[in-house]
Amino acid sequence: MAGPGGDVDWYTAPVRALFPITGVKVSRSLARRLRNGGFQVTFDQEFEAVVRGCFRPQGNWLTEDFVVAYTRAHQEGWGHSCEVWKDGVLAGGIYGLAVGQSFSAESMFHRVTDASKVALWTMVEQCRSLGFKAFDAQIMNPHLASMGAYEVTEREFLGLLKELRDQPTPWSQRRA
Repeated sequence: MAGPGGDVDWYTAPVRALFPITGVKVSRSLARRLRNGGFQVTFDQEFEAVVRGCFRPQGNWLTEDFVVAYTRAHQEGWGHSCEVWKDGVLAGGIYGLAVGQSFSAESMFHRVTDASKVALWTMVEQCRSLGFKAFDAQIMNPHLASMGAYEVTEREFLGLLKELRDQPTPWSQRRA
């Protein structure tokens, strides 16, 4: 996150929100949207556009330095995105970092109803198919809880990261 002075700082929360790698809880309306929504989905095609899509009109924790840092992580193979398109226009997306068999989603956005939910569902499915064992959503909120996220303590989370960080997937990089 960008700190008060605009510098990119790393934060950790005392409680982390994770999604079961078995999948996101799908409501009836989301199931209909997944079947009939007319969305097209890609991965890693417009990483920077997804990050920029997460900018808020006010109260941003994102900055240009943040975009540069995460775009570099993407170029190095750590950062990944899921883009959701509607009629050829970017409608939503999610991005994050892959470390070993753990994926940490940073943020998501939508410009069309349910596009961020489609992105989240698709990203969890993709991560599972690539051999990830953990999907970190970072900070719990009612929206994530409604889709099946659960909380673990920071200690549990750090133990999980230690266990998974050196286990490769096609999207993760080995630690130096």
